Amino acid sequence: MKRIYLDHNATTSVHPEVLDAMLPFLKEDFGNPSSIHWAGRNPKKAIDKAREQVAYLFNCDVSEIIFTSCGSEGDNLAIKGTVEAKKDKGSHIITTKVEHPAVLNTCKYLEKTGFEVTYLDVDSYGMIDIEQVKSSITPKTILISIMFANNETGVIFPVEEIGKIAKGRNIVFHTDAVQAAGKIPFNVKKLNIDIAVISGHKLYAPKGIGATYLKRGVRLTPLIHGGHHERNRRAGTENVAGIAAIGKACEIAVRDMKDESERLAVLRDRLHKGLAEKIPHVKLNGHPEKRLPNTLNLSFEFVEGESLLLNLDMKGVAASSGSACTSGSLEPSHVLVAMGIPHEVSHGSLRFSLGKDNTAEDIDYVIDVLPPIVERMRSMSPLYEASTGKAANISFAADNCKH
Repeated sequence: MKRIYLDHNATTSVHPEVLDAMLPFLKEDFGNPSSIHWAGRNPKKAIDKAREQVAYLFNCDVSEIIFTSCGSEGDNLAIKGTVEAKKDKGSHIITTKVEHPAVLNTCKYLEKTGFEVTYLDVDSYGMIDIEQVKSSITPKTILISIMFANNETGVIFPVEEIGKIAKGRNIVFHTDAVQAAGKIPFNVKKLNIDIAVISGHKLYAPKGIGATYLKRGVRLTPLIHGGHHERNRRAGTENVAGIAAIGKACEIAVRDMKDESERLAVLRDRLHKGLAEKIPHVKLNGHPEKRLPNTLNLSFEFVEGESLLLNLDMKGVAASSGSACTSGSLEPSHVLVAMGIPHEVSHGSLRFSLGKDNTAEDIDYVIDVLPPIVERMRSMSPLYEASTGKAANISFAADNCKH
């Protein structure tokens, strides 16, 4: 059976070059980078090198990079650290209804502690209105936290415009760039971003390592207190192997981004076109143009997304019904709900997120195996019968229930 992985927005495999970069620090170069003896020298050099590699991806200075454990820690550090440092200036935060749970749940927590949060709407394409950003600002606004690109739909937000607005009003601008990093180029200085967060396992480094860009001069209260690591901004003995890995991953991303993004966009569109031609009642979720080159979110009406995933899994295809961080929830995607998509339609959504090992043959295989699955499931759907006039195959459903 084929094994085709189309869930790269959830996590990626470790790139062979990344694995090679991290292995020495799991074996002979085991020392603590804070040690002044021979065992700590190579680990310290590795961290310095990785900081340069990550800074090159962000287009920033090496001193502005903080290594963390993941994107969620980075988002918590950015949001909690900023409001704690600036609480004497105000108590209002602006974000969106379609953020990753690392941002949404942090904001909900802060609301319980006395902060006010404005959650911006999105339109039917999943795009925010820049005028709503402007009109939501109050004299108490101290932070705008809006993601660079949405993890479910791939929609790319107008980060440059938001950055200009925030800078003009002296408001800290934080962006969760976890999904954007390695897929589209960005320059934090040009975009007027104050804090940006990435996660290693989204760009072919291992899980458990992340990095945060913090603009020089922006005040931030640390989440973790202890030693003087990361210029007193994030205490804890460094994960040297992970840091070496994310550094190499960022270097590879810069090197391969242009060609790989173009290749993946072609495959993404091939998949969309092939499925739309073979399956009726399929809807694209997200902006048709302003989205990541690797991400395709589709709703298949009259079927359940979870059932589609299980049937695809039996064919060796791994995909997703939304964010991996919300899997197991019976609630429809908060992103699709915010876009105004009815619950019964959003429940039938799938996210295909492509990566470096995917080929045209993979895409064609999915185009072959998915239509019969959808057709079979719709044949058992009373909703499909009511909407199309085609009788549901109840006897087929009953037969399936026996097995």
